[in-house]
Amino acid sequence: MRHWNLAKARLVKTHNLERILFMIDASDILKASILIVDDQAANVTLLEKVLRGAGYVSIASTTDPRAVCELHRQHRFSLILLDLQMPGLDGFQVMEGLKAIETDSYLPVLVITAQPDHKLRALKAGAKDFVSKPFDLAEVLMRVRNLLEVRLLHLKMGTRAEQAELRTELVESQSEEAIRSSELRYRRLFETAQDGILILDADAGQVVDANPFMKDLLGYSQAEFLGKKLWEIGPFKGVAASKIAFAELQQKDKVRFEGLPLETKDGRRVEVEFISNTYLMDEKRLIQCNIRDITERRKLEAHIRQAQKMDGIGQLAGGVAHDFNNILAVIQMQADLLKIGGNLSPAQFDFAEEIGAAVQRAAALTRQLLLFSRKEILQLHDLDLNRSLNLMTKMLQRILGENVQMQFKFAPQPLFIHADAGMMDQVLMNLAINSRDAMPQGGRLVIETSIAEFDEAAAQQSTHIRPGIFVCLSVSDTGCGIPVEILPRIFEPFFTTKGVGKGTGLGLATVFGIVQQHQGWIHVYSEPGHGTTFRIYLPWLVGMTEQNLAKKMLVPPMLGGTETILLVEDDAFLRASVGKALTQLGYRLLEAGNGAEALVVWENNRADIQLVLTDLVMPGGMNGKELGERLLQENPKLKVVYASGYSAEVAGKNFPLEEGVNFLTKPFQTFKLAQTVRQNLNKK
Repeated sequence: MRHWNLAKARLVKTHNLERILFMIDASDILKASILIVDDQAANVTLLEKVLRGAGYVSIASTTDPRAVCELHRQHRFSLILLDLQMPGLDGFQVMEGLKAIETDSYLPVLVITAQPDHKLRALKAGAKDFVSKPFDLAEVLMRVRNLLEVRLLHLKMGTRAEQAELRTELVESQSEEAIRSSELRYRRLFETAQDGILILDADAGQVVDANPFMKDLLGYSQAEFLGKKLWEIGPFKGVAASKIAFAELQQKDKVRFEGLPLETKDGRRVEVEFISNTYLMDEKRLIQCNIRDITERRKLEAHIRQAQKMDGIGQLAGGVAHDFNNILAVIQMQADLLKIGGNLSPAQFDFAEEIGAAVQRAAALTRQLLLFSRKEILQLHDLDLNRSLNLMTKMLQRILGENVQMQFKFAPQPLFIHADAGMMDQVLMNLAINSRDAMPQGGRLVIETSIAEFDEAAAQQSTHIRPGIFVCLSVSDTGCGIPVEILPRIFEPFFTTKGVGKGTGLGLATVFGIVQQHQGWIHVYSEPGHGTTFRIYLPWLVGMTEQNLAKKMLVPPMLGGTETILLVEDDAFLRASVGKALTQLGYRLLEAGNGAEALVVWENNRADIQLVLTDLVMPGGMNGKELGERLLQENPKLKVVYASGYSAEVAGKNFPLEEGVNFLTKPFQTFKLAQTVRQNLNKK
């Protein structure tokens, strides 16, 4: 055994310098501190699981790119995984900030993005490596490990002179002490490795050595491995298949089997990654086989594929939502024109009102698509939760079906909150659908609202509860309930107990995210076989009254004028509808279908045009922003109002836009159009 160990130590010394240092400090690599930066919490969660599954223990994360530099000042991370596309501050700006902090030490940044055309720019900005989405999980782990190895080299080797000295010491030293030290390091790594390792005689196929992790992985002791041929050991039984595999090992220096199914001693099936390397030792060919359980990795890969698929769907949804908002805007304008005409009976007027209300509900749904595609942010307003949820009741009954009996118990007083009404609809919808699926044979669904007050004593009983007054939304069902062992995981992205094709595992995760964004929390109580109750707590809006809210919701009178307005909109139907509304308000109207046409109209009528209302996204090589800037250069007194299916915060990422001031979100109502146009024209 002494001869065998010394031989292994000599083998270590014949590897290149990087491999030597990697073996010496392999345990340090897993202790490296890693920061994950991505504005999507689901992506952060998945990457954390991937890294922890690979053995990394010190992982931090943030969804706020603006916090990265301060976090690094405090913790000095070993590696940063950085998304490029984030709101507020993109990855390139983050790397610029990091450069100012790290002037001497080596900080590897691994960029992960869906846009591979940014690779060169990212590397120039300071990234050390680059992974494109959709990415292979094994590749990400490999690149993380490689970057940490390089960083370790920088830390260990210091100056070039020190590097040369270290290389000389490691390669040329033949002292017994150096050999003993190398032997101890190798043995420590061999015995503490978090992969199973087998050393085989390449000619006979017999196992020469097996590390302790093999027992943990497959349940067989070291004694049951030693001296046996590979195909004689329980997990590898199936002589023909194992002999064929061993023949391949004999013929090639390196062999890799991805997803090799093995059977443990107690009969369980595990999927492993099998990697072998062949080398000479005292003129004897040996094969080192590394065997890693990739069961959890497979699950995470499936989750990542699902996340990337959802990201692709999100991109598609963003485009569809933008176009759909144009259609909704036409419907909204036509309904408003009917009301402005003044020839409707009371019943017909109500019909037009219902059309407008339906448009607003549809607009809320498209906003959810835009939120999903990261092309929208929350639009918070003061609202009465009772009134907001009441508008959803008819829709819910149609979705849930006749075998679900619904009961509503709304608080007698208004429940004022500062929230996104569309997102509140989404919360109720997802919880109701979750309850419906828990009651396949039918049952009772109770939706209740109330006021809840917590004091300091109550807050100390839970990490979620805060002292104060809160609005409570309760959704209870008489379904199958949630098993105790599953309850802690129900808000995890992609976790679902439903069959394939029957659920994405995103419903409750979405609810959790929305509630967190509204500074609230969720309490779940469930009894298997009896049902489940979700209670959502949101901050009570202090100082709001029904009168104040009514004033905020009061529709101002529609004031028109006689000025000349240039309307620039590529959607012909929407252009016609908005044009009719402006004409009925008394304005003189000029129209253009794109930026180039608008410039022609402008050249012929520049002395008359006092306001330009332009869409932001248009074909023809000139968008609304560029058109507005060009016209303002020629006439700084010109008033310009922009419109888009995206919110002001998203559409105006690179220049200032404010809803109702110089911007209109499609679909907009006629009174909003009239108010915005008139206010701009009245400005000096």
